Amino acid sequence: MDLRRLLEKMMDTGASDLHLKTGTRPVLRIDGELTPTDDPPLNGKDLEAIGDQVLTAKQKEQYLKERELDFAFGVPGLARFRANFYNQRGTAAMAIRHVPLGVPAIEDLNLPNIVEQLSHRQRGLILVTGTVGSGKSTTLASVIDCINRGQARNVITVEDPIEFLHRDEKSIINQREVGLDTNTYKSALKHILRQDPDVILLGEIRDQETMSIALMAADTGHLVLSTLHTIDAPQTVNRILSFYPPHQHAEIRFLLASTLQAVISQRLIPRAEGKGRVPAVEVMLNTASIQDYLISPEKTLMIKSAIQEGAQQYGMQSFDQSLMGLFTKGLISYDAAMKNASNPSELELRMKGISSSSDTTWESFEQKEGEEDDDAPRDLVNEPDDNPEGITRF
Repeated sequence: MDLRRLLEKMMDTGASDLHLKTGTRPVLRIDGELTPTDDPPLNGKDLEAIGDQVLTAKQKEQYLKERELDFAFGVPGLARFRANFYNQRGTAAMAIRHVPLGVPAIEDLNLPNIVEQLSHRQRGLILVTGTVGSGKSTTLASVIDCINRGQARNVITVEDPIEFLHRDEKSIINQREVGLDTNTYKSALKHILRQDPDVILLGEIRDQETMSIALMAADTGHLVLSTLHTIDAPQTVNRILSFYPPHQHAEIRFLLASTLQAVISQRLIPRAEGKGRVPAVEVMLNTASIQDYLISPEKTLMIKSAIQEGAQQYGMQSFDQSLMGLFTKGLISYDAAMKNASNPSELELRMKGISSSSDTTWESFEQKEGEEDDDAPRDLVNEPDDNPEGITRF
């Protein structure tokens, strides 16, 4: 089995993932859609040969013992890949994802300007959320790259496995891979605060212990970046609370209100021209109103309306506002916008120009390319920090 040939086909077609399974043709995921290749079905010996090509002796031993394995590997002259080997119905299966060699710049990812401004924050917790394959790791890598190019900071990452590779520029970047540089995720987090970090990147918040360390690090003056598999800001708050028993919820809500900087939620939408995808992005910033909604359980659902209303003043945006902006610029189709909208009926009315004349929160998203926006969001980077603790006291 020639794995390199399959990976080259993956690169040539622009596929994000390659799926290999006994008894089935190799399958590529192209622009979010699964597409079988014209290769013959694979057998057990084919998958065993692929494992021999990319796994170390230690990884083979771990795979045979646990029946599943996460790891990353590079192919000289081609690219890096993240892989998961697992068993299904007693046979081997593999999912391989392409990881670009270079780290894309924030501006090249069609992310809101506020994302770059958030990279200048000195402390607090920034969460990037979304479903599997929504571009969370790419967004975090671009934020780290922005910090690396513009600031002198000590950045420590804990990843399982390492995906994007960073080289030191103005910052020092130490990338630690579970199983290679540290025995376990929990072990790495136990010692990370003694490694003099300014910025901490956790590949994923997985449980209560990981969440607690992230909150503690953010509360003690570090900038912490991580991901959660949630679809929007309110669900993110509820997922964080679900890590803890009910008697701790009030404490965690207060800690979130004092440490959380932003929640960036993503969905990848097919481009209108039919090739590639573009992110629709919801951005929640921790304003005074959001702090109040985080602390009060009965007000948490009001976060959605606060995000939409904070577009002009703070640079926040809802998913539907993001979809409107992408549609207005011609990047996505009407059908794609409707399919991914949080409130399709409201978005449909907006697209037809039906709205209240007093509601100006959508104006910047309804402007076509080249039109000036007199009410552009403020540049938060240069604002004085008149609330250093980041929370309204009651």
